[in-house]
Amino acid sequence: MAKKATNPTKSLKIPKIIIISAKICAFISTKLVTKFAAKIFTTPIKHKVPKRELEMDAKSIQKLIYVPAIDKAVVTYSYGESQRKVLLVHGWSGRGTQVFKIADELLANGYSTFSFDAPAHGKSEGTTTIMSEFIASILEIEKQFGPFEIAIGHSLGGMSVLNAIKDGLKVEKAVIIGSGDIVQDILDEFTFKLGLKKEISNHLRDLFENKYQVKMDDFSAYRAAQKVKIPVLVMHDKDDPEVPVKAGVHIHENLENGTIYLTEGLGHRKILGNHSVIKKILEFI
Repeated sequence: MAKKATNPTKSLKIPKIIIISAKICAFISTKLVTKFAAKIFTTPIKHKVPKRELEMDAKSIQKLIYVPAIDKAVVTYSYGESQRKVLLVHGWSGRGTQVFKIADELLANGYSTFSFDAPAHGKSEGTTTIMSEFIASILEIEKQFGPFEIAIGHSLGGMSVLNAIKDGLKVEKAVIIGSGDIVQDILDEFTFKLGLKKEISNHLRDLFENKYQVKMDDFSAYRAAQKVKIPVLVMHDKDDPEVPVKAGVHIHENLENGTIYLTEGLGHRKILGNHSVIKKILEFI
């Protein structure tokens, strides 16, 4: 069990102007507020690369690759020269260099890593994206740069890794950190944070299902987990304010060959750089 930190990460808050705008749209019409919510839900925030990630950014071989399945291009990061390759997948509003501490330790232990800025994230072009585009990017990267021994995903990246394995990604083991689970729960939490009625969450789900011709629940992590046979390490913090720990527990319950490791006081992002967490990852792989 990782040592408890004194300042767990706080949940990201939606700006007041967006909440006010959502309520105005809701007052005008259900259709308008659903469209507005869909736009916000699919638009990640592009953060400036912090100083702590600059070394990985500078030392990586970066390449822009085209993903035919989604007609978009993503920026990839090849870090290290070992033939023992690990695929790293960031979460929503993250970057390919966000998991630099894990990457550095993997390099020190004889691996090289491969990561990417998902569509509309980091240096990749675009303003909107959804999980299915994360998954398509993973599968295309495997075609061009694989095979990978291990896949490690954080948050939405964890959900994407499980779904990619379900859809054909070939790895020996996987690690998911702070992963979301049930898509409807994620939509419910999002509409709640926007100050909207729960029914808008259902309208939002219907909009996405009609637009992309998919069933949103098919992307839920626990459903993908039921079809994953390889060993999977599920890591989650009990004090995660963005993705409740019940998500990690439920995913673990649906894995055939799963191990769970729960931490305390690390929140949603500090868990990525925690020494005990990284040590556990290395022991697992």
